Amino acid sequence: MPLVANTALPGFERLRAEGEEVLDVERAHHQDIRELHIGLLNMMPDAAMEVTERQFMRLVGGCNRIAQFYVYPFSLPEIPRGEDARRHIENYYFGYDDIRRDGLDALIITGAIPGADLTREPFWPPLGGVLDWAREHVTSTLCACLATHAVMKYFWDIDRRPLGFKRWGVYHHRRQLVHPMVRNTNTRFDVPHSRFNEIYPEQMTSHGIRVLVDSEEAGVHLAVSPDGFRFVFFQGHPEYDQNSLLKEYKREVVRFVNGEIQTYPPYPDHYLTEHGKHLLDEYRKRLVESADRRALLAEFPEAEALAETDYTWGDTGKIIFNNWLGLVYQLTGKNRDEPFMEGVDPDDPLRIG
Repeated sequence: MPLVANTALPGFERLRAEGEEVLDVERAHHQDIRELHIGLLNMMPDAAMEVTERQFMRLVGGCNRIAQFYVYPFSLPEIPRGEDARRHIENYYFGYDDIRRDGLDALIITGAIPGADLTREPFWPPLGGVLDWAREHVTSTLCACLATHAVMKYFWDIDRRPLGFKRWGVYHHRRQLVHPMVRNTNTRFDVPHSRFNEIYPEQMTSHGIRVLVDSEEAGVHLAVSPDGFRFVFFQGHPEYDQNSLLKEYKREVVRFVNGEIQTYPPYPDHYLTEHGKHLLDEYRKRLVESADRRALLAEFPEAEALAETDYTWGDTGKIIFNNWLGLVYQLTGKNRDEPFMEGVDPDDPLRIG
């Protein structure tokens, strides 16, 4: 399923350079292939905004070739932004009013900066409006990490619970239920996590939410709403690049040097080889003992440490996204403002009971 470059978003050129198939709009119009229109509500902070665009578009573009994908990035004006991010949104993003008018077949909602009380975050009221609209008009909405916590709070009043530490790393998971979303996946596979809060399986299942994939160590990764499909929930991060956790670790080191945190960060769980851990331990010792820590930030061994990681989650993430959009393709109405074709039961669209 090729992406269609329906805007001048710089991420399209970056994806082309990485070898992804991206069609020009004129070429797409001459292909007799059905379109799918996918919204991307990007609530990530400025520094991660464009990276997150590419990560999710890469997953979408990696799906099979039965459709053309038009992706519509948008954000919420209530989220505080710096000048560069505001300019990026103004130049390349779509307005929510236009998206709501034209309709979507599917919607992806990213995470955001975590706060202690989601209901007090500036994105909370407008996000609720998007969720209410999506529940009535969008075939399926996929929620990533903090968006999962927000949607479960909004619709089922489920409160996430603080972990008391940062859970981050790459963890083993197992399939728990037979479901079309996990068709053709391995029974056991890896998924990255990165969060301070968690919603536990029993909290979900008590409200009829179906847990499809979880981990003894990291908790629930993948779940779906009681109807089986209208809302898809990730607590993990299948969209992460191989270097995402390493870059996050480096940002934590910078925060330590700047005095924003008092304790030197631990490296992510199950992510680095023993030699990679040794490299970062040696760097930590030099940095902590240095009289000029800021100068040593430039010597962070990023390339060397990355070579000591393995990318063990990408294929499964692509399969799950492929399953998700394949199901949307089978169920969605011909018109973008119709969530289902005739005869589909919104309360059990997959007929799985």
